[in-house]
Amino acid sequence: MPAPLTVMHLLPSLHSGGVEQVVLELGEGLSAQGVRNIVVSSGGSMVPKLKEQGSIHYARSIGKKSLFTLREVPRMKRLILKERPDILHLHSRVPAWVGYLAWKMIPADQRPGLVTTFHGFYSVNAYSKIMTRGQRIIAVSGCMRDHILEKYPRTPADIIRVIPNTIDPALDRYGYRPSDAWLREWHTMYPELAGKYTLCLPGRITRLKGHLDLIPILQGLREAGLPAHAVIVGEVKKGKTAYKEELVRAFDKAGLASCITWTGHRRDLRNVLCACDVTLSLTHVPESFGKTTLEALALGRPVAGYSHGGVGEQLNVFLPEGNVPPLDTAVMVDTLTQWYTYPPETPREIPPPYRREDMIRAHLDVYRELLPAIPEPEQKTT
Repeated sequence: MPAPLTVMHLLPSLHSGGVEQVVLELGEGLSAQGVRNIVVSSGGSMVPKLKEQGSIHYARSIGKKSLFTLREVPRMKRLILKERPDILHLHSRVPAWVGYLAWKMIPADQRPGLVTTFHGFYSVNAYSKIMTRGQRIIAVSGCMRDHILEKYPRTPADIIRVIPNTIDPALDRYGYRPSDAWLREWHTMYPELAGKYTLCLPGRITRLKGHLDLIPILQGLREAGLPAHAVIVGEVKKGKTAYKEELVRAFDKAGLASCITWTGHRRDLRNVLCACDVTLSLTHVPESFGKTTLEALALGRPVAGYSHGGVGEQLNVFLPEGNVPPLDTAVMVDTLTQWYTYPPETPREIPPPYRREDMIRAHLDVYRELLPAIPEPEQKTT
């Protein structure tokens, strides 16, 4: 009986975040397909669930941006030789440096296939270029593929595969409704939302998410006589408390403090998206994908977002009228005002390649391309 396919993933940690969630979903899907799935990270709150789904976890300090992290390279080499993965999949830049240098130390005929994923629009420099060193490169959207080819023109186009992040149709489905008990608890916790036109802005509390754009948006909607109220869902990471305090002061100065609800991090985001009228994406720079907006669309909830990056791609496919010119809060106000009276028709089904099964199948196809592992790709000279 042949040994099962073994895949080893490297990422900084397993706390919260888009990359972590994708690795968790891959772990569940690959394990269900009989793959021996190994994840290496510094650990975090997601580890118990990862193990419960059938994956193996090794705790290694491979995510800190420090030259001292390179001391992990020999240990990583030993771990690769011990576990003998067929595929080494690198999901973030610092772990990618550790994994790639360890991979290079192994004799060529013993190396696993090497895969990297561009999960985000990293700064363009020699440090980020490590993500182009995979024998196969996964881009999470078409715009990410274009970004790679534009910023790293020596990257062979034929080794890039576009695999979008996805939703689970069994969970994120049109017509899903939170339980009555959950809704009662929600309204008890946030009574200020009763009778309001609720706008959900999910994501970590960072400047790039565009929270300050809520000021002209809420002001415009309220001037139009609409009972607009923003629901900000997301955690404040270490070092970002000053930014949240800045936001609180700005909302207060604008006279909008009573129009903002802060929920912090929520593990029941699916229910929160359903409980709000519209989900917003106000990022000031393009996002590589925009997983939460896809979840909202799959749930049949309207999404209005700036028309760039992965969110713009999604809206072009599923809800074109939700695309708003980047940073144009006046058009956003007009869109949301119209939707208050005439909500848009959202898609009743999310087709391939945006379903979880599509993502798992596509990754397996990429991994199989590298069995047996092929030589490291040559970078173009022009």
